[in-house]
Amino acid sequence: MRELARRMQVSPGTICAVEKGTTGLSLTRLEQFAEALGTTPTELLQPGRNTPATAPADTASAAHWRSFPPMDLDAVTAAAIATFVDTGYHGSTIRTIAQRAGMSLSGVYHYYPSKQLILVTILDLTMDEVEWRTHGAAAEADEPLRRLQFQVEALALFHTLRADLAFIGSSEMRSLEQPDRTRIAARRSAIQHLIDRDIRAAIAEGSAHCSTPLETGRAISTMCTSLPQWFDTSGPTSAQEIAERYAQMALQMIGASG
Repeated sequence: MRELARRMQVSPGTICAVEKGTTGLSLTRLEQFAEALGTTPTELLQPGRNTPATAPADTASAAHWRSFPPMDLDAVTAAAIATFVDTGYHGSTIRTIAQRAGMSLSGVYHYYPSKQLILVTILDLTMDEVEWRTHGAAAEADEPLRRLQFQVEALALFHTLRADLAFIGSSEMRSLEQPDRTRIAARRSAIQHLIDRDIRAAIAEGSAHCSTPLETGRAISTMCTSLPQWFDTSGPTSAQEIAERYAQMALQMIGASG
């Protein structure tokens, strides 16, 4: 497992999450697993294959992007998420994470040699979730406005129902060290490019009218990423209602017809 994690440039904890099917697996990640294992994505998806890629690929394809069951995280990752939300990455230590997880320091270090590796694991899990959900949302539509609507809905749902992951993803990118900072930033940019693509396509076909597509696309993303700062799941408005409203707001922002 450690050797596979090294080749994939992720933590052993991420590999464990993949094996257990507790995180979705994007096409890009599936291709990376296949390359690291010396096989093909098609072969990894064959029934009966007992590989790290099989379970999460099945999970992501079987689950719906609007469904948010509790995540089955390992104790260290769960404790680190809660600790980073409470005190920030730089205000946390391996000791405080271990205490929260009910583990010894050596127990934590066995799986995560450094606090930085824990952060990388969390942000990779975050991007895995965002990727398969936004791609799944886009796949349900066959025209730009509908794709944009569903993708914004997926982003809003993620930022309300996976608020802790979303908060860390927004606040702790600056704490990432290289090369992971550049790698994860590229994954984030790819999501933005999907939104930009559909805005441009809608304008090109005449179903939207917007003179500032680039800036508007960034504004749409930002209103979604700000949700963890104020949305309360115990409040009067549900996450689904907020997501649908945000999706409609996005269409209004680009001057969608009809």
